[in-house]
Amino acid sequence: MTARIGTVLTGVLRTQRRSLALWAVAIAAVSAMYSAFYPAIGQVKFEAMMESMPPELVTAMGFESMSTAAGYISATVYSLLGAVLVLVCSIGLGARLVAGNEEDGLLELELSAPVSRRRVYLERLAALWVTVLVLVLAVTAILLLLSVTMDLGLVAGNLVAAGAGLLLFGGALGTLALAVGAVTGRRGFALGTASAVAVLAYLFGYIGPLVEADWMEAVSPYHWDVGTEPLINGVDWPGLGLLLALALVPAVAGLLRFDRRDVMV
Repeated sequence: MTARIGTVLTGVLRTQRRSLALWAVAIAAVSAMYSAFYPAIGQVKFEAMMESMPPELVTAMGFESMSTAAGYISATVYSLLGAVLVLVCSIGLGARLVAGNEEDGLLELELSAPVSRRRVYLERLAALWVTVLVLVLAVTAILLLLSVTMDLGLVAGNLVAAGAGLLLFGGALGTLALAVGAVTGRRGFALGTASAVAVLAYLFGYIGPLVEADWMEAVSPYHWDVGTEPLINGVDWPGLGLLLALALVPAVAGLLRFDRRDVMV
């Protein structure tokens, strides 16, 4: 008798429900804290601060638009703190869901149950994406609330666009970690690979404008996410498409390899 569809997914979510709640609260709190600073600082102070900085630094850090609430939140939440926290959670979870459980001897028990390897892999992958979705919804909800209560003037549609980019960015790198773990069975290798890609994505996104190397931005998943500042300008369809491809390619490769790899079951 084959186990019900969704059994693995609900099992993973049930196991991590407390940590997921803590992550969601933490990310929402950080987003709220930094967003609430904007009214106290104000547009005039930001403009004065940027005038005292080297133009190259202002360009590299994306400070040009920080005099507006949307630009400030885009730079602090979606480009930096919020994105980093989502990546830490998604990459850590992705590395743990297959490779981590395999190293702990837990995966073999699940694979010996009446459920196919492909279902184990796909439902664990789905649990990863549900986790990232919850975190993004927490950020979106708190920013929407702050926009209304503090008159920040954020556009709801642009919040959704920025959230979609953050979802695909975090989900793609978490998927990469999960897929590498499924291929190698080594949690450390999965964690290191996805983390290295994340660091390079940030470096290329920041250094590219400084050295006028357009190719760095073109290959940076970070730039695909926030390069066009979706919180200000709305949906960037090409960027979202590239992030989706970044998620799909390792997901499929990991599935094909995991289905054939010897995991002692």
